[in-house]
Amino acid sequence: LMERKPHVKINKKEVILAKLRQSCSCTPQKLKNFVMDFFPVLRWLPKYRCKEYFWGDVMSGLVIGIILVPQAIAYSLLAGLKPIYSLYTSFFANIIYFLMGTSRHVSVGIFSLISLMVGQVVDRELLLAGFDLNDDAPPALGDGSLQNDSLSNTTAFNLTIVGINAECGKECYAIGIATALTFVAGVYQVLMGIFRLGFVSMYLSESVLDGFATGASLTILTAQVKYLIGIKIPRSQGHGMLVITWINIFRNISQANLCDVITSAICIVVLVTAKELGDRYKHKLKFPLPTELVVIVVATLVSHYGKLNEVYASSVSGAIPTGFIPPKVPEFNLMLRVAVDALPLAIVSFVFTVSLSEMFAKKYAYTIRANQEMFAVGFCNIIPSFFHSFATSAALAKTLVKTSTGCQTQISGVISAMVVLLVLLFLAPLFYSLQKCVLACIIIVSLRGALRKFRDVSARYHVNKVDTLVWVVTMSASALVSTEIGLLVGIVFSMLCIVVRTQRPRTALLGQIQDTSFYEDDLEYENLSTVPKVKIFRFEAPLYYANRNYFLKSLYRLTNLDPNLEAARRKKYEKKEKQHLKKGNDRTANGLGIGETTLQLVPKQIDFQALVVDCSSISFVDTTGVNTLKEILKDYKNLNISVLLACCNPSVIDSLKRGGYFGKDFGCMQEMLFYSIHNAVVFAKDQK
Repeated sequence: LMERKPHVKINKKEVILAKLRQSCSCTPQKLKNFVMDFFPVLRWLPKYRCKEYFWGDVMSGLVIGIILVPQAIAYSLLAGLKPIYSLYTSFFANIIYFLMGTSRHVSVGIFSLISLMVGQVVDRELLLAGFDLNDDAPPALGDGSLQNDSLSNTTAFNLTIVGINAECGKECYAIGIATALTFVAGVYQVLMGIFRLGFVSMYLSESVLDGFATGASLTILTAQVKYLIGIKIPRSQGHGMLVITWINIFRNISQANLCDVITSAICIVVLVTAKELGDRYKHKLKFPLPTELVVIVVATLVSHYGKLNEVYASSVSGAIPTGFIPPKVPEFNLMLRVAVDALPLAIVSFVFTVSLSEMFAKKYAYTIRANQEMFAVGFCNIIPSFFHSFATSAALAKTLVKTSTGCQTQISGVISAMVVLLVLLFLAPLFYSLQKCVLACIIIVSLRGALRKFRDVSARYHVNKVDTLVWVVTMSASALVSTEIGLLVGIVFSMLCIVVRTQRPRTALLGQIQDTSFYEDDLEYENLSTVPKVKIFRFEAPLYYANRNYFLKSLYRLTNLDPNLEAARRKKYEKKEKQHLKKGNDRTANGLGIGETTLQLVPKQIDFQALVVDCSSISFVDTTGVNTLKEILKDYKNLNISVLLACCNPSVIDSLKRGGYFGKDFGCMQEMLFYSIHNAVVFAKDQK
């Protein structure tokens, strides 16, 4: 046996006290490091290479800002809020992430999946408060200023039941719900950062995230169809929203607005064509085509001068105010109503941000701090919630555009925020006549990437059937039930798949590779030679309480010997033999001799004298696992078969020692435990 290194016992109490003393101490250097770590911009901004980085950052910032404005206005439909709040969100998120983020490339701001999750909560609470979810009434005329902003399509309610004592209209209540939800989600993210709970993201596998994104994309697509064809149907709520919405769409298809249908068809053709051409010739283009902005500008001009709202009753965005609304603290009572909804929102927002940050950090050879990313995205939600903004996250599409246009640092995010600020201060009223069907087209075309996942199902199935099943279940639950339930179902189902795979792992009998000291699965490889008088059994999973029975059944099946049945058969034979010897009769009741009775009760000879258990794939054993190994050791010993363990890792050996597998003084350990299968086989052959 190899000698184990002695382990120095660590006094955990002293370690904890030392860490507490270190954490609670405050020195000027420690305070400086804390501030520098909390605001990473203080570390990299003084080292900024202006000549090398500036023009790339400016170009990418301008391009993202141009893309961000139409997307922000469009995603307001998903969140069930006015476009001005989406612009606020995009502005503040870029500024705060510039100060606190550790990734140089990700674009943090408004994101379709997060907007959908916010919109579902907003719609539910509006419905519970007695508001009408129909947002298709024609907007009131106004000059676009904050003072003259009309509360069209709202009814004043005295909402004392939820903590708002003043009269509040639909728009006021909707943004109140959204800011409360955003604030709580941000608090969750900050608390997760304080308690270092970033490991939660590990339970969201790639299959779960892809399935969730695809299912949510189907929900987003469904929610936008009514704007595409210009019909007025109630916004469905609760489980099964996708199915109910499609039923309502087909019931009201005869009311479709021809102007909206034609506009939508033209916009989708233009957007898809431009996207496909951009993808095909992206290596020749220095920056992506601002197709969304061009479409919005042209559509707004056509709608304004063609008077599409007045003549054809086409639904338009309405007045978008300029400037900033005075900040307001989110309502505490509303926070209590949405506390549960904020948890999945916080997790999804964090996971998407960290996964994108890690992906681009690896691509461009630098490191990020996942815990700091948690703080950054948390404060990107907490602080803007006071300024009438809603939840944010990193977005893949905009991040890809940033990197392709020369982004080097988060200075590009500040440039994008300045573009949004320009729209907020001066240009917002110009979008008054923009048709909602145009915004719906932008949203639907932006889902191309997620919807293309359906084309990858066959390839995914070929790679891994279980992961494909997880993707299908998560996608179906997210689309057919709800996004939050879909995410939960995906996590639980993926965990169950892991449990099931450890409950019924692969098992095999091994044969020897000719003229070598290596052994492999006899069913998988040709020309393996069996080892005489020795069976080598491999179990490819941890041995614990949930797979104990499967371990025993597989062992008995592959070795073609159940020691318990064999022992019972022998006892039965011995009992009958004693009975006949007492009678002095050497003939049994059926006319057979004692020797013939032996053949009948023990019909076959055991063809091995040693069982080698290959433990190389057993990562750990629990108490039940140790007792199982002790049980087979005892049962096979009764049949004069020795059980030898090979390739055990140190943790398994320690568990076996503590469980008494090797006896009290470990005296027999050298004859029971081997560091290779071949050593165990050689030892078994040498046994008499």
